[in-house]
Amino acid sequence: MNNSASHPLRTLGNSDLQLTPIGFGAWAIGGGNWEFAWGPQDDAESIAAIHRALDLGVNWIDTAAIYGLGHSEAVVGRALKSHSGPKPLVFTKCSMRWHKDRSIYRSLKAGSLAEELEGSLRHLGVETIDLYQIHWPDPEDELDEGWKALARFREQGKIRCIGVSNFSVGQMKRVLKIAPITSLQPPYSMLRRAVEEEILPFAQANGIGVINYSPMVSGLLTGAMTAARIAALPADDWRRRGVEFTEPRLSRNLRLVELLREIGSGHDVSSGVVAVAWTLHNPAITAAIVGGRSGRQVEGLAPALIFRLGEDEYARINAFLTANPV
Repeated sequence: MNNSASHPLRTLGNSDLQLTPIGFGAWAIGGGNWEFAWGPQDDAESIAAIHRALDLGVNWIDTAAIYGLGHSEAVVGRALKSHSGPKPLVFTKCSMRWHKDRSIYRSLKAGSLAEELEGSLRHLGVETIDLYQIHWPDPEDELDEGWKALARFREQGKIRCIGVSNFSVGQMKRVLKIAPITSLQPPYSMLRRAVEEEILPFAQANGIGVINYSPMVSGLLTGAMTAARIAALPADDWRRRGVEFTEPRLSRNLRLVELLREIGSGHDVSSGVVAVAWTLHNPAITAAIVGGRSGRQVEGLAPALIFRLGEDEYARINAFLTANPV
Protein backbone atom coordinates (compact mmCIF):
# COMPACT_ATOMS: atom_id res chain seq x y z
CA MET A 1 0.00 0.00 0.00
CA ASN A 2 2.57 2.53 -1.02
CA ASN A 3 1.15 4.52 -3.90
CA SER A 4 -2.18 5.71 -5.22
CA ALA A 5 -1.73 3.73 -8.44
CA SER A 6 -2.52 0.58 -6.45
CA HIS A 7 -5.97 1.90 -5.50
CA PRO A 8 -8.92 2.37 -7.85
CA LEU A 9 -9.21 6.09 -8.57
CA ARG A 10 -12.59 7.78 -8.87
CA THR A 11 -13.40 10.74 -11.12
CA LEU A 12 -14.85 13.71 -9.21
CA GLY A 13 -18.03 14.93 -10.90
CA ASN A 14 -17.52 16.82 -14.17
CA SER A 15 -13.77 17.31 -13.56
CA ASP A 16 -10.60 15.52 -14.57
CA LEU A 17 -9.63 15.09 -10.88
CA GLN A 18 -8.91 11.45 -10.06
CA LEU A 19 -9.37 10.72 -6.34
CA THR A 20 -8.44 7.84 -4.08
CA PRO A 21 -11.57 6.55 -2.24
CA ILE A 22 -10.49 8.37 0.93
CA GLY A 23 -8.73 11.70 1.42
CA PHE A 24 -7.00 13.31 4.38
CA GLY A 25 -9.29 15.65 6.33
CA ALA A 26 -7.46 18.52 8.03
CA TRP A 27 -10.14 19.93 10.37
CA ALA A 28 -8.68 18.61 13.65
CA ILE A 29 -5.14 19.69 12.83
CA GLY A 30 -6.26 23.33 13.04
CA GLY A 31 -5.52 22.92 16.76
CA GLY A 32 -7.27 24.45 19.76
CA ASN A 33 -8.17 28.07 20.55
CA TRP A 34 -11.08 28.58 18.14
CA GLU A 35 -14.80 27.95 18.25
CA PHE A 36 -14.92 24.54 16.51
CA ALA A 37 -11.63 23.12 17.79
CA TRP A 38 -10.81 19.51 18.64
CA GLY A 39 -8.49 20.46 21.47
CA PRO A 40 -4.74 21.11 21.34
CA GLN A 41 -2.77 19.52 18.53
CA ASP A 42 0.97 19.24 17.93
CA ASP A 43 1.97 20.56 14.48
CA ALA A 44 4.86 18.14 14.06
CA GLU A 45 2.45 15.27 14.70
CA SER A 46 0.01 16.74 12.16
CA ILE A 47 2.72 16.93 9.50
CA ALA A 48 3.76 13.35 10.25
CA ALA A 49 0.11 12.26 9.87
CA ILE A 50 -0.17 13.96 6.46
CA HIS A 51 3.12 12.47 5.27
CA ARG A 52 2.02 9.00 6.41
CA ALA A 53 -1.31 9.34 4.57
CA LEU A 54 0.47 10.34 1.35
CA ASP A 55 3.04 7.55 1.70
CA LEU A 56 0.19 5.03 2.10
CA GLY A 57 -1.39 6.20 -1.14
CA VAL A 58 -3.94 8.90 -0.23
CA ASN A 59 -3.83 11.44 -3.06
CA TRP A 60 -5.94 14.38 -1.81
CA ILE A 61 -6.18 16.64 1.24
CA ASP A 62 -9.26 18.61 2.28
CA THR A 63 -8.93 21.66 4.51
CA ALA A 64 -10.60 25.06 4.98
CA ALA A 65 -9.47 28.59 5.69
CA ILE A 66 -11.48 28.64 8.91
CA TYR A 67 -9.91 25.50 10.45
CA GLY A 68 -7.78 26.89 13.25
CA LEU A 69 -8.30 30.34 11.68
CA GLY A 70 -5.75 29.74 8.92
CA HIS A 71 -3.60 27.36 10.96
CA SER A 72 -4.73 24.12 9.28
CA GLU A 73 -3.91 25.49 5.82
CA ALA A 74 -0.49 26.64 7.03
CA VAL A 75 0.27 23.19 8.49
CA VAL A 76 -0.86 21.52 5.24
CA GLY A 77 1.42 23.93 3.35
CA ARG A 78 4.38 22.96 5.53
CA ALA A 79 3.60 19.25 5.06
CA LEU A 80 3.44 19.65 1.26
CA LYS A 81 6.74 21.53 1.21
CA SER A 82 8.56 18.91 3.27
CA HIS A 83 7.19 15.83 1.49
CA SER A 84 9.37 14.34 -1.23
CA GLY A 85 6.76 12.16 -2.96
CA PRO A 86 4.15 13.06 -5.58
CA LYS A 87 2.12 16.17 -4.72
CA PRO A 88 -1.47 15.44 -3.67
CA LEU A 89 -4.55 17.29 -4.86
CA VAL A 90 -5.40 20.12 -2.44
CA PHE A 91 -8.98 21.17 -1.64
CA THR A 92 -10.00 24.07 0.59
CA LYS A 93 -13.08 26.13 1.42
CA CYS A 94 -14.15 29.74 1.78
CA SER A 95 -16.95 31.91 3.26
CA MET A 96 -16.13 31.72 6.98
CA ARG A 97 -13.80 34.47 8.17
CA TRP A 98 -12.69 35.90 11.50
CA HIS A 99 -12.11 39.24 13.21
CA LYS A 100 -8.97 40.17 15.12
CA ASP A 101 -10.65 39.01 18.35
CA ARG A 102 -11.03 35.55 16.68
CA SER A 103 -14.82 35.83 16.45
CA ILE A 104 -16.16 34.27 13.25
CA TYR A 105 -18.28 35.96 10.58
CA ARG A 106 -19.48 34.85 7.15
CA SER A 107 -19.23 36.53 3.76
CA LEU A 108 -19.76 35.51 0.13
CA LYS A 109 -18.99 38.98 -1.23
CA ALA A 110 -16.67 38.85 -4.25
CA GLY A 111 -14.04 41.08 -2.64
CA SER A 112 -14.03 39.04 0.57
CA LEU A 113 -13.66 35.76 -1.36
CA ALA A 114 -10.78 37.21 -3.39
CA GLU A 115 -8.99 38.07 -0.13
CA GLU A 116 -9.67 34.58 1.23
CA LEU A 117 -8.38 32.92 -1.93
CA GLU A 118 -5.12 34.87 -1.82
CA GLY A 119 -4.71 33.95 1.85
CA SER A 120 -5.32 30.27 1.12
CA LEU A 121 -2.86 30.20 -1.78
CA ARG A 122 -0.25 31.84 0.47
CA HIS A 123 -0.85 29.52 3.46
CA LEU A 124 -0.86 26.40 1.31
CA GLY A 125 2.17 27.50 -0.71
CA VAL A 126 0.54 26.52 -4.02
CA GLU A 127 -0.11 28.45 -7.23
CA THR A 128 -3.44 26.72 -7.94
CA ILE A 129 -6.04 25.14 -5.66
CA ASP A 130 -7.48 21.96 -7.17
CA LEU A 131 -10.96 22.32 -5.67
CA TYR A 132 -12.28 25.50 -4.07
CA GLN A 133 -15.56 25.12 -2.19
CA ILE A 134 -18.12 27.45 -0.63
CA HIS A 135 -18.05 26.14 2.94
CA TRP A 136 -21.60 27.17 3.90
CA PRO A 137 -24.39 28.79 1.83
CA ASP A 138 -24.41 31.72 4.22
CA PRO A 139 -25.30 34.61 3.88
CA GLU A 140 -27.81 33.16 1.44
CA ASP A 141 -28.53 36.50 -0.23
CA GLU A 142 -24.86 36.63 -1.33
CA LEU A 143 -24.89 33.13 -2.87
CA ASP A 144 -25.11 34.23 -6.51
CA GLU A 145 -22.34 36.81 -6.08
CA GLY A 146 -20.13 34.22 -4.38
CA TRP A 147 -20.63 31.53 -7.03
CA LYS A 148 -19.95 34.02 -9.84
CA ALA A 149 -16.72 34.98 -8.05
CA LEU A 150 -15.60 31.34 -7.83
CA ALA A 151 -16.34 30.81 -11.53
CA ARG A 152 -14.22 33.88 -12.28
CA PHE A 153 -11.32 32.63 -10.13
CA ARG A 154 -11.42 29.39 -12.12
CA GLU A 155 -11.24 31.31 -15.40
CA GLN A 156 -8.22 33.17 -14.00
CA GLY A 157 -6.48 29.83 -13.37
CA LYS A 158 -6.21 30.28 -9.60
CA ILE A 159 -8.44 27.27 -9.00
CA ARG A 160 -9.11 24.19 -11.15
CA CYS A 161 -12.62 23.25 -10.00
CA ILE A 162 -15.42 24.75 -7.92
CA GLY A 163 -17.64 22.98 -5.45
CA VAL A 164 -20.16 23.51 -2.67
CA SER A 165 -20.44 22.23 0.89
CA ASN A 166 -23.56 21.87 3.08
CA PHE A 167 -25.90 23.01 0.26
CA SER A 168 -29.55 22.01 -0.13
CA VAL A 169 -31.04 20.90 -3.47
CA GLY A 170 -32.64 24.35 -3.86
CA GLN A 171 -29.31 26.10 -3.31
CA MET A 172 -27.55 23.80 -5.80
CA LYS A 173 -30.26 24.45 -8.41
CA ARG A 174 -29.80 28.18 -7.86
CA VAL A 175 -26.04 28.24 -8.48
CA LEU A 176 -26.24 25.71 -11.35
CA LYS A 177 -27.90 28.49 -13.38
CA ILE A 178 -24.62 30.43 -13.05
CA ALA A 179 -21.93 27.74 -13.46
CA PRO A 180 -21.63 23.95 -13.15
CA ILE A 181 -20.89 22.37 -9.76
CA THR A 182 -18.00 19.89 -9.71
CA SER A 183 -18.70 18.55 -6.23
CA LEU A 184 -20.80 18.65 -3.09
CA GLN A 185 -19.40 18.10 0.39
CA PRO A 186 -22.14 17.04 2.84
CA PRO A 187 -21.99 15.36 6.25
CA TYR A 188 -22.81 11.68 5.71
CA SER A 189 -22.48 8.72 8.01
CA MET A 190 -24.65 5.96 9.40
CA LEU A 191 -25.71 8.42 12.14
CA ARG A 192 -26.40 11.32 9.76
CA ARG A 193 -28.42 10.05 6.82
CA ALA A 194 -30.61 13.05 5.95
CA VAL A 195 -28.85 13.60 2.60
CA GLU A 196 -29.99 10.17 1.33
CA GLU A 197 -33.52 11.41 0.70
CA GLU A 198 -33.05 14.24 -1.81
CA ILE A 199 -29.51 15.57 -1.85
CA LEU A 200 -27.51 12.49 -2.90
CA PRO A 201 -30.01 11.49 -5.65
CA PHE A 202 -29.90 15.07 -7.01
CA ALA A 203 -26.09 15.07 -7.06
CA GLN A 204 -26.04 11.70 -8.82
CA ALA A 205 -28.64 12.75 -11.40
CA ASN A 206 -26.71 15.94 -12.18
CA GLY A 207 -23.18 14.52 -12.41
CA ILE A 208 -22.06 16.25 -9.21
CA GLY A 209 -19.32 14.38 -7.34
CA VAL A 210 -19.80 13.89 -3.61
CA ILE A 211 -17.06 13.86 -0.99
CA ASN A 212 -18.67 13.22 2.37
CA TYR A 213 -17.29 14.51 5.63
CA SER A 214 -17.44 12.98 9.11
CA PRO A 215 -18.00 9.37 7.94
CA MET A 216 -16.83 8.25 11.39
CA VAL A 217 -18.85 11.00 13.13
CA SER A 218 -15.80 12.98 14.26
CA GLY A 219 -14.05 9.97 15.76
CA LEU A 220 -17.08 8.47 17.53
CA LEU A 221 -17.19 5.35 15.32
CA THR A 222 -13.43 4.70 15.26
CA GLY A 223 -13.58 2.26 18.15
CA ALA A 224 -11.24 4.43 20.21
CA MET A 225 -14.07 6.31 21.96
CA THR A 226 -15.51 5.24 25.29
CA ALA A 227 -17.84 7.06 27.65
CA ALA A 228 -14.85 7.70 29.96
CA ARG A 229 -12.68 9.06 27.15
CA ILE A 230 -15.44 11.39 25.96
CA ALA A 231 -15.94 12.67 29.53
CA ALA A 232 -12.19 13.41 29.68
CA LEU A 233 -12.01 15.37 26.40
CA PRO A 234 -10.33 18.81 26.70
CA ALA A 235 -12.60 21.75 27.48
CA ASP A 236 -11.90 23.27 24.05
CA ASP A 237 -13.00 20.12 22.17
CA TRP A 238 -16.41 20.87 20.59
CA ARG A 239 -17.35 17.17 20.77
CA ARG A 240 -18.03 17.45 24.51
CA ARG A 241 -21.23 19.28 23.45
CA GLY A 242 -22.03 17.13 20.40
CA VAL A 243 -25.47 15.46 20.34
CA GLU A 244 -24.07 12.05 19.30
CA PHE A 245 -21.45 12.21 22.08
CA THR A 246 -23.97 12.76 24.87
CA GLU A 247 -26.89 10.76 26.25
CA PRO A 248 -29.41 9.54 25.29
CA ARG A 249 -27.64 8.82 22.00
CA LEU A 250 -24.19 7.92 23.29
CA SER A 251 -25.09 4.47 24.71
CA ARG A 252 -26.78 3.41 21.46
CA ASN A 253 -23.81 4.70 19.43
CA LEU A 254 -21.29 2.76 21.52
CA ARG A 255 -23.38 -0.41 20.94
CA LEU A 256 -23.23 0.33 17.23
CA VAL A 257 -19.43 0.56 17.49
CA GLU A 258 -19.41 -2.95 18.99
CA LEU A 259 -21.24 -4.25 15.91
CA LEU A 260 -18.79 -2.45 13.58
CA ARG A 261 -15.89 -3.89 15.57
CA GLU A 262 -17.34 -7.39 15.23
CA ILE A 263 -17.74 -7.01 11.44
CA GLY A 264 -14.28 -5.47 11.11
CA SER A 265 -12.58 -8.18 13.14
CA GLY A 266 -13.47 -10.75 10.49
CA HIS A 267 -11.44 -8.72 7.99
CA ASP A 268 -8.74 -7.49 10.38
CA VAL A 269 -9.89 -3.87 10.07
CA SER A 270 -11.08 -1.39 12.72
CA SER A 271 -14.65 -0.25 13.32
CA GLY A 272 -13.68 3.14 11.83
CA VAL A 273 -12.72 1.50 8.54
CA VAL A 274 -16.10 -0.29 8.51
CA ALA A 275 -17.86 3.06 9.14
CA VAL A 276 -16.06 4.66 6.18
CA ALA A 277 -16.84 1.66 3.96
CA TRP A 278 -20.53 1.97 4.87
CA THR A 279 -20.60 5.48 3.36
CA LEU A 280 -18.64 4.41 0.27
CA HIS A 281 -21.25 1.68 -0.32
CA ASN A 282 -23.64 4.40 -1.51
CA PRO A 283 -23.15 4.82 -5.29
CA ALA A 284 -23.62 8.59 -5.04
CA ILE A 285 -20.46 8.96 -2.91
CA THR A 286 -17.24 9.55 -4.86
CA ALA A 287 -14.87 9.54 -1.90
CA ALA A 288 -14.83 10.08 1.86
CA ILE A 289 -12.88 12.53 4.01
CA VAL A 290 -11.00 10.76 6.80
CA GLY A 291 -9.22 12.78 9.46
CA GLY A 292 -6.09 11.73 11.30
CA ARG A 293 -4.13 13.45 14.08
CA SER A 294 -1.09 11.15 14.11
CA GLY A 295 0.74 8.73 11.85
CA ARG A 296 -0.55 5.86 13.98
CA GLN A 297 -4.18 6.93 13.52
CA VAL A 298 -3.65 7.23 9.77
CA GLU A 299 -2.17 3.74 9.58
CA GLY A 300 -5.23 2.32 11.34
CA LEU A 301 -7.57 3.94 8.81
CA ALA A 302 -5.54 3.38 5.62
CA PRO A 303 -7.28 0.02 4.92
CA ALA A 304 -10.36 2.13 4.04
CA LEU A 305 -8.58 2.78 0.73
CA ILE A 306 -9.46 -0.76 -0.34
CA PHE A 307 -11.86 -2.38 2.17
CA ARG A 308 -15.49 -2.69 1.01
CA LEU A 309 -18.53 -4.13 2.80
CA GLY A 310 -20.39 -7.16 1.54
CA GLU A 311 -24.15 -6.75 0.96
CA ASP A 312 -24.95 -8.95 3.97
CA GLU A 313 -22.72 -6.85 6.25
CA TYR A 314 -24.21 -3.62 4.93
CA ALA A 315 -27.71 -5.00 5.58
CA ARG A 316 -26.73 -6.07 9.10
CA ILE A 317 -25.63 -2.53 10.00
CA ASN A 318 -28.81 -1.03 8.52
CA ALA A 319 -30.95 -3.53 10.46
CA PHE A 320 -29.29 -2.39 13.71
CA LEU A 321 -29.92 1.27 12.83
CA THR A 322 -33.60 0.54 12.05
CA ALA A 323 -34.06 -1.48 15.24
CA ASN A 324 -32.34 1.12 17.43
CA PRO A 325 -33.65 4.57 16.53
CA VAL A 326 -32.90 7.36 18.98
